[in-house]
Amino acid sequence: MDEFDLVVIGAGPGGYVCAIRAAQLGLSVAIVEKRAEPGGTCLNVGCIPSKALLHASERFEEAAHGFEALGFSTSAPKLDLNAMMAFKDNVVKGNTSGVEYLFKKNKITSITGAARISGRGRLEVRLGDGKTRSLGAKHIVIATGSAPAMLPGIKIDEKRIVTSTGALMLDKVPERLVVVGAGVIGLELGSVWRRLGAQVEVVEFLDQILPGMDGAVVKQFTRILKKQGFKLNLGMKVAGVRKGRKFLQVSIEPAKGGEAKEIKADVVLVAIGRIPYTQGLGLEEAGVDLDARGRIVTDGKFATTAGGIYAIGDVIAGPMLAHKAEDEGIALAEILCGQAGHVNYETIPGVVYTTPEIASVGKTEEALKAEGITYNSGTFPFTANGRARAMNAAQGFVKILAHASSDRVLGVHIVGPFAGELIGEAGIAMEFGASAEDIARTCHAHPSLSEAVKEAALDVDKRAIHM
Repeated sequence: MDEFDLVVIGAGPGGYVCAIRAAQLGLSVAIVEKRAEPGGTCLNVGCIPSKALLHASERFEEAAHGFEALGFSTSAPKLDLNAMMAFKDNVVKGNTSGVEYLFKKNKITSITGAARISGRGRLEVRLGDGKTRSLGAKHIVIATGSAPAMLPGIKIDEKRIVTSTGALMLDKVPERLVVVGAGVIGLELGSVWRRLGAQVEVVEFLDQILPGMDGAVVKQFTRILKKQGFKLNLGMKVAGVRKGRKFLQVSIEPAKGGEAKEIKADVVLVAIGRIPYTQGLGLEEAGVDLDARGRIVTDGKFATTAGGIYAIGDVIAGPMLAHKAEDEGIALAEILCGQAGHVNYETIPGVVYTTPEIASVGKTEEALKAEGITYNSGTFPFTANGRARAMNAAQGFVKILAHASSDRVLGVHIVGPFAGELIGEAGIAMEFGASAEDIARTCHAHPSLSEAVKEAALDVDKRAIHM
């Protein structure tokens, strides 16, 4: 039996980052991953390939429709979907190869196979050739991520009825795409195929898109999506999908009850969320408890109910985000080595990589009202930002929420160009307990998109300069 200080199950962002940090701190580390390539869902069939297709499709649409306003024109671009998919695959390969290099650099033993906890400090790994490898560990970390949630009675074939995985691998642009779920994944992938020529229709059970986001963001982005050509069926549920020889018939009906109607589709994307992946790990036998939603129960330091077993990332409570898992992986590795590892869950950003982008960190206005917290709000539109206008990308706004008495920043919400980059300033400000006044009095480069953040901070005190 091979003995290690730490064995990590799952080589996604949480798992591989935890393994690297533990190795940096001097632990002997092994990581077990059942995929042939490391990186988990994020690098292989999630964050990275979707962003590659989002970027490529944005450039395609810009070449088709966006140059005339800048003073020049080109012939209509011709889509080579195979080449675009090859670009996406090369991006993925570059990232997964990078992780493999980091394992070697940090002397981490990487094992391809399916791990199962067989006893206290013991694992059995079923290898690809059918053989079994036994591992011993002082500490075991479960970082197995999540899987797409399914709709009852609807069978996924990843060809015509697909999850996000299949939606990243279509061999042709569907004429009609029905997206079930108006969350981040559904809107991002719907955006890719709309730009490439599909008619996109979204079905959402709730009466709004992007559940949980700030109301002002939802309101403006709903208008933007409709202007882009998305057809939104809000407050509706999918009752069934019937396969025909030429197309799919999607039956939808009001979520609160009512008359059903049918939508034709060439492809149906089911994007109703994700669920923790905990099957086949031997958790029950090991004494690892799950909560009512199937998540692993942990204490404040990632320890499960079984001694020596820990969990991070999508399998525990909290937002299912790669960067959240990474921070938890680093914190846990440091805790295991006697350091004060910590994650501030109040400053974990969320980003939707549509056009324009959406980014958020901290509390929404609705949450502050529900919690009875008094606050002031400042907003600044990108239409009043010189750089955004010069980029012909002036949609959206920055919104800052600050405590009414202390002025401490409680939440920042952005719709606009490069919102996913701009939100970093807000996260740092909140991490250091900054006030809106602190942001407002910090000199920002001109002309820059970040000036909109400063102006929104000024508007908290109702003294924005350019509005």
